[in-house]
Amino acid sequence: MSADVGEVALSGRGVELGRVRQMWHLTEPLHAVLYYAPEVFEEVAALGYGVGERWPSYFPLRAAPLGAARSGRVTSAFYSFSPRMVAEHIDPAWDIASPEAVIEARERGIDRAYRAIFGDRVDSPELAEAAALARRAAESVDPAGRPLAAANAELPWPRAPHQQLWHATTILREHRGDGHLAALLVAGLDPVESLVSFAAIGAASVQRFESRAWSEEEWASARERLVARGLLAQDGTATQAGRALRQEVERRTDELAAAPWQALGPDATGRLADLLGEFWVAVLGSGLLPSETTLGIGKV
Repeated sequence: MSADVGEVALSGRGVELGRVRQMWHLTEPLHAVLYYAPEVFEEVAALGYGVGERWPSYFPLRAAPLGAARSGRVTSAFYSFSPRMVAEHIDPAWDIASPEAVIEARERGIDRAYRAIFGDRVDSPELAEAAALARRAAESVDPAGRPLAAANAELPWPRAPHQQLWHATTILREHRGDGHLAALLVAGLDPVESLVSFAAIGAASVQRFESRAWSEEEWASARERLVARGLLAQDGTATQAGRALRQEVERRTDELAAAPWQALGPDATGRLADLLGEFWVAVLGSGLLPSETTLGIGKV
């Protein structure tokens, strides 16, 4: 994390961008359990989705709040995935089960997964307090220009605190993600360029980014475009200008993600950070999440 991201405060708002990024680091794993927990896989397998690998369930699980959207709309909202990959998994998805059935399956799966991960702490007053604070932040989200955040925010709130916690972290995660896409657009980075430039600063390995299913030709063409802009060296590593651009993308992303934490306020946000610590540790300690992701958490 760069010094300016970690230290610059939002003038007059009382919430440092470093805190905004910390809240992302704490909440992202709590949301991401959805795509890796065996309990969720069991629920979607019962609907008819393949679970031999994560992608046949990932796309309907994440896209279901959009309704029966076809691949073009999902590609637009997800941005960095190859349109071919999205079409492969989304075009048949709603013939297997309805979006409503998928949403119900993910609620059941998260209920079971959180109970397995947190044990007796799933019913603790600390989790209930964390859920209430996270919900306050999530309910303050402005959905304008945020399609995935808006779609999740329209869903009814679950009754159980642990399910409310997951739902809140999902709204906040998609709110941040929608803003990140805006930052990429302002930076002039198209979907594949966004991945190539991120790999170039060491956010994750090229092999990890290849999971987005762009062809070698598409990846090479994007690299050539970034070299021509002076953002990449010929060996594929980022130039000083390329690193500066990616740093600017991260700064803008943090700024665009700050509003819910501004609404919650610095004291309540700090309290939520303290409360989430043990549950964050439990999720990471579960071994469900991969050690390397395309998000660059802890590396940018």
